[in-house]
Amino acid sequence: MQKTLIALALLASGAAFAQAPVQKLGSGSIEERLAQLERVMDARNKAQMALLDQMSTLQNEVAELRGRTEEHAYQLEQVLQRQREIYQEIDRRLAAPAPATSTSVTTLDPMAGDSAVSNYSADLSENDAYDQAIRLVLEDKRYDAAIPAFRSFLQRFPSSTYAANAHYWLGQLLFADGKYDEAKKEFATVVESFPDSNKRGDCVLKLGIIAQEQGQNQSARNYYQQVINEYANSTEAGLARKRLAEL
Repeated sequence: MQKTLIALALLASGAAFAQAPVQKLGSGSIEERLAQLERVMDARNKAQMALLDQMSTLQNEVAELRGRTEEHAYQLEQVLQRQREIYQEIDRRLAAPAPATSTSVTTLDPMAGDSAVSNYSADLSENDAYDQAIRLVLEDKRYDAAIPAFRSFLQRFPSSTYAANAHYWLGQLLFADGKYDEAKKEFATVVESFPDSNKRGDCVLKLGIIAQEQGQNQSARNYYQQVINEYANSTEAGLARKRLAEL
């Protein structure tokens, strides 16, 4: 794309100079020849200024296209990440043993806020509680209801094997809702308390994005560099490099 734009710019350059009037200096007086020369130079200067304007416009368009490409790449990665989560959940559910007894769950009301947590049955097992919370995100897309669901899960099962994932998903939901300070706590919990979690790299990246959004550029640089250092060949590291280059 950039090579094409440069080629167009060069064509425009040739056209601009071709359109500039080229006149032979006559045999009049020195004053007349100087005036004629000034007109020729003025025409060429105008052509050059027009070319510079065109180049500036093309550069801006290239920068805008690059920004859109990076944004789309990030959005695509988020979609792929969500698909991976779905596959992981499917594999986990298939591998999990069938529950001994069935349990009933009252559907969460997305408008009910934190009070919706009381609708959970006290007989829910750890797996059932986590499945209910993750289903609200991956299947039902009831994100407002998922926040209290994950909070309830972490309250009831703080030492669960799914605790890192629950903190991660809670951070993602709060992040998407623009509640950066609350999201930061959840991501930081994964980074500091679950060093072996496969979500840790993305949590460090998210901490950098939050810092950048809050105008803390140096802190954002540190987080991005941490992702690159600790997860050099990951998708998160690639995204961190792009964001680091923009700061």
